[in-house]
Amino acid sequence: MGYVITIDGPAASGKSSVSRELSKKLGIPWVSTGAFYRGLAYVAQQMKTNLDNPIALSELCFSKMWKIVLTTEKTQVWFDGQDVTEKIAHEDVGNIASRISHFPEVRQSLLDHQRNCALENSGLIAEGRDCGTVVFPRAEAKIYLTARSEDRASRRAQELGLDKDILERQQKQRDIQDSTRKVAPMQIPQDALVVDTSQLNLEEVVQKAYQYAVPKINR
Repeated sequence: MGYVITIDGPAASGKSSVSRELSKKLGIPWVSTGAFYRGLAYVAQQMKTNLDNPIALSELCFSKMWKIVLTTEKTQVWFDGQDVTEKIAHEDVGNIASRISHFPEVRQSLLDHQRNCALENSGLIAEGRDCGTVVFPRAEAKIYLTARSEDRASRRAQELGLDKDILERQQKQRDIQDSTRKVAPMQIPQDALVVDTSQLNLEEVVQKAYQYAVPKINR
């Protein structure tokens, strides 16, 4: 397994954009671990799986009907032979993902799939909510991005064309769910670089991440 850089943080803090640009600068792939949960949420929604049944959800993790595909631009989710990556970005799917991620059975079933992304590459950027604490606790470099809730809601509203106030309420609820769950709660890794992206543009955040990570992966 090659080196790993983790980028964690709440929704719309800039994780995916920073991961994508850092991936280009370093010439290594990146993966959104959240896509695994959103993918599972979408599949469960389509299959009408009981969202309160952790065993059924865990079994669905191994279904051949869906898969994760890494590309340089995004982490794709394919379901029943179709690319549904854009569909899993919807907030209703995100809310389901946050809900089912509380189940230990689901997290354990997806964990190996997430870790396997690092086995076939010389380096990997992994972004999500618990990459630096649970998925890759021994990562060479850990980064945690955060931003004011109103800024995060504005970003997502522009991306999806939805109401900012509604999104802000939904994101606050998800933040509470993700940070208070008993298994793998969203939290800042002890040895992570914390970057508040509220007043920074994408290039500035990427530069901070690059300057922090490169010395660590070159040790």
